[in-house]
Amino acid sequence: MKKIILLLFCSAFAFAQKDLALAEKFQSELNKSYADSLKSPLTKEDLKQFKGLDFYPINQKYIVEAVFIRTKREKSFKMKTTTSRTPMYKKYGELHFSIDGKELKLNVYQNLDLKKKPGYEDYLFLPFSDLTCGNESYIGGRYIDMRIPKSGKVTIDFNQAYNPYCAYNYEYSCPIVPLENDLDIEINAGVKKFHD
Repeated sequence: MKKIILLLFCSAFAFAQKDLALAEKFQSELNKSYADSLKSPLTKEDLKQFKGLDFYPINQKYIVEAVFIRTKREKSFKMKTTTSRTPMYKKYGELHFSIDGKELKLNVYQNLDLKKKPGYEDYLFLPFSDLTCGNESYIGGRYIDMRIPKSGKVTIDFNQAYNPYCAYNYEYSCPIVPLENDLDIEINAGVKKFHD
């Protein structure tokens, strides 16, 4: 019995370490991308002084397992953006999870044009806002990239939450987080705001 418990503990620890390593890799690659003048959303002035994004410390608490519920018969809609552009999206499903014992829900969306591009057929868009927005994190909320789940459960890693390009440069057109994806909790994970 002790061996089984130890094995389960070691397996859980190994998975946790893997999750943390993935978050570290994501943040490192994001910094490299933003430092690259060919890929960066930063203005020329900000790029000259860029030394790295400000992240919350990586925290296992914000790597959560969610129940994925595929929604059916959803109508496509024009998602509002920071400009007059209105790309077509469809609500693809719901993610139900809990943090600190609080039951939470986020809708996940699919961009109808993007899914036609090779490599993005299973791409899902998870925008959210929370109680840190406008304080430590960007006022307009943050995004997480996801893929269509292969089962009824999916991992959400808020350590991989990033800002829309509009947080760095007003020339970009960014989707506005839908009101139903505003969380009544602080998500102290992912990228913090860029400018005060």
